[in-house]
Amino acid sequence: MFIKRDRYLEKLISRKENGLIKVITGIRRCGKSYLLFNIFYDYLISQGVKEEQIIAIALDDDTNVKYRDPSELSAYIRSRITNKTEMFYIMIDEVQYAISTAELQNPNAIKLYDVLNGLLRLRNVDIYVTGSNSKMLSKDVMTEFRGRGDSVEVYPLSFKEFYDFKGGDKSDAFEEYALYGGMPLVLYKRTDDEKYSYLSALFDEVYFKDVVERYKIELTDVFSELTDALCSSVGSLTNSTKLTNTLQTVKNIKVSNQTIANYLEYLDDSFLFRCAKRYDVKGRKYFSYPVKYYCSDIGLRNVRLNLRQQEETHIMENIIYNELIARGYSVDVGVVDVYETDTAGNRHKIACEIDFVVNRGNHRYYIQSALNIDNPEKAKTELRPLLNAKDFFKKIIITKTSMRPWIDDNGIVHMGLYDFLLNEDSLNA
Repeated sequence: MFIKRDRYLEKLISRKENGLIKVITGIRRCGKSYLLFNIFYDYLISQGVKEEQIIAIALDDDTNVKYRDPSELSAYIRSRITNKTEMFYIMIDEVQYAISTAELQNPNAIKLYDVLNGLLRLRNVDIYVTGSNSKMLSKDVMTEFRGRGDSVEVYPLSFKEFYDFKGGDKSDAFEEYALYGGMPLVLYKRTDDEKYSYLSALFDEVYFKDVVERYKIELTDVFSELTDALCSSVGSLTNSTKLTNTLQTVKNIKVSNQTIANYLEYLDDSFLFRCAKRYDVKGRKYFSYPVKYYCSDIGLRNVRLNLRQQEETHIMENIIYNELIARGYSVDVGVVDVYETDTAGNRHKIACEIDFVVNRGNHRYYIQSALNIDNPEKAKTELRPLLNAKDFFKKIIITKTSMRPWIDDNGIVHMGLYDFLLNEDSLNA
């Protein structure tokens, strides 16, 4: 039995032979290679494509080291294109390895992007590449590929993908997902110890080591403490200055604000964390700071903290955020000013937070994440920001229940967590 990634397969199928370089990005070990080399490969074969028409090469394989030289890579691929009448599908895994030392030192050396753009000139070539660093790929797609890049980001398993594979009781499956996350290989680990060991090694030996080596980080202890601090504070407002002060006060580590800002950028570029900016709903503008950070996989976050900080509220919020991002929405943290009068008759302005301001195209949703709103005081606190967003966009509160969606007298949609996560079109229901 294999894990279905239909969401991403459909994206690749829709982009097939579109004349662009398909750039498949995402955190390492999230399933990019399996998507391209197995799922999409099998799809091509099922459509009548012959095996010799598929040129697949994994640059993180030590037997392919010589092809990390862009010149060697170009020569090899061109030697495999044996005629001009059939379409050839080129698949290059972990393409960032082809950024050669010569290229970095000599601006006149042949570049990876030159190779790919050159291949794209051949009319019978369809190109797909994967990579695990956004700065090297996603942010350069429009400039280096000169408008010929088409980016597809792959994420760890959604709860739906996890549950489709796992089955059983929804609540039991969610508790496991909320603990160990959605890195695909976790599903094949049988015991808690195996899952914990795998995720721990993944964080230390793959992600952490990769970022340290790529950016030549010297203050590894500071970088490690910063990573722990972000894991500990997912869903909490912060900024580089606050994090710098925290490290100095709590850990007695003296470091510059700029260093912390750089490290935060590295963690974002490696897809380990994502940053959500604060948005003034009424003023229609962004605040420069503070911001919120969410971990790309909740299991990695939990294991990094040795399973110590298991606050359901923050874990649920992180999972909802990841699901929204994976569905292709842009997600901000909303801020709404609320005016209240105290017992003395004085009027005060209070800044209330909407967990997520969600946008895609001309659609916008305001979403609150709450474990429950069982008592009136809790309900008032959670619903107040939504009630004070004085516009006509859809307002939703997601609670950890199995209830079906319903609409209250104020027009706010109440939705159960499982219904939201398992229904791809839940926001439009």
